[in-house]
Amino acid sequence: MVTSGKNVALLGASGLVGGFCLRAALADRAIGRVILFNRRELSLGVDTRLTHRTVSLDKLEGKDFDGVDDVFCALGTTIRKAGSQEAFRRVDLEYPLAAAQAALSSGVRQFLLVSSVGADASARNFYLRTKGELEQELGRIGFSALHVFRPSLLLGRREEFRLGERVMISLAPALNLFMMGGLRRYRAISAATLGKAMVAAARRGGQGVMIYHYDEIVSLVS
Repeated sequence: MVTSGKNVALLGASGLVGGFCLRAALADRAIGRVILFNRRELSLGVDTRLTHRTVSLDKLEGKDFDGVDDVFCALGTTIRKAGSQEAFRRVDLEYPLAAAQAALSSGVRQFLLVSSVGADASARNFYLRTKGELEQELGRIGFSALHVFRPSLLLGRREEFRLGERVMISLAPALNLFMMGGLRRYRAISAATLGKAMVAAARRGGQGVMIYHYDEIVSLVS
């Protein structure tokens, strides 16, 4: 089947944000084809615009992105799930960076990344430092447009159980009311909203590095 519209690639479709980003992409008729890169096969509904590729994320090459216009990256894990800081950095920094380099070599114009509020390459916190290092390295690569999304707590049901996160999610609606001014960026946000915002940002386009916190994310879909 021949499709029209831009072609996009998505890394991390099995995750919370990646899943919602996929739904938003398939709902956007301006997108002609969605290519998923995952380490394992996913059980997904049938859509003629969807192509699934099971790959080793550390071995992606430029040819894997031939014909792709935009790349959405929602890769991420936790240190507990990864098993070590080294394994965490591999998933949250090395894989996204390698994919970005391969994508750029194939002519990809836009790269859209899920990062974290507080990301800072000089942060003392390991998680935030890793996220900041990735943002910094991606900014040096040279995409026409780099969209960086920095959400705080994400609202949505994950496959794995995270007790602390479940508790915070239950408190989020009340806590959000008290986060005003400079604290607004720390408001919890729906993963569904974030997924839609990523697709909306890609559709809108732009130049250089663009960073989105809570208010900017919400404004993209309002």
